[in-house]
Amino acid sequence: MMKHLILAPILSLALAVPAMAEKISLAQISNYLNSFQTAKGEFTQINEDGSVTTGEILIKRPGRVRFDYAPPDDSLVIAGGSQVAVFDPKSNVPPEQFPLSRTPLNLILARNVDFSRSNMVVAHRDDGTATIVKVQDPQHPEYGNIQLKFTANPVELRQWIITNDAGGQTTVILGDLQKGVQIGARPFNIPQEIQARGLN
Repeated sequence: MMKHLILAPILSLALAVPAMAEKISLAQISNYLNSFQTAKGEFTQINEDGSVTTGEILIKRPGRVRFDYAPPDDSLVIAGGSQVAVFDPKSNVPPEQFPLSRTPLNLILARNVDFSRSNMVVAHRDDGTATIVKVQDPQHPEYGNIQLKFTANPVELRQWIITNDAGGQTTVILGDLQKGVQIGARPFNIPQEIQARGLN
């Protein structure tokens, strides 16, 4: 079963921000996501079964992200080379792989994020503490959607909830992202990771 990460939403956490926040525009959100190519930070994940995992996330747009899960989970999820690979530390077989284009995460890892595209945004609202935007691939809504939570002044991505094609939901809560950090290509190289783990 695919790591819950690319799978799905459950919990909406209250964020410590001033009440009565103004709704952030789609243009501002798109500009924010396009403003950095690399980022790293800590994350907390609430899985489809209600369990909680933590770890470190590395982002290198376009199309690359890495989730290193902390012990005792020790799982690894890599998106790179247009594929997503899910490494199970308890298995001696190669990782499960599938196209990145079939996951909603692909929408925020695009080279040019543009939430003004027709039928891409299916919800855009302010919940009193943050702006929430739900987006889907307009060509393939059946692939699921991703609900993003942003705070303002300055705009920051705080959380996402992914609903996969089967309706399963996973929440990822982000710590403060360090943007513009130096990240090489190796962390996102799936074949090299397979080789390093002796899973060929």
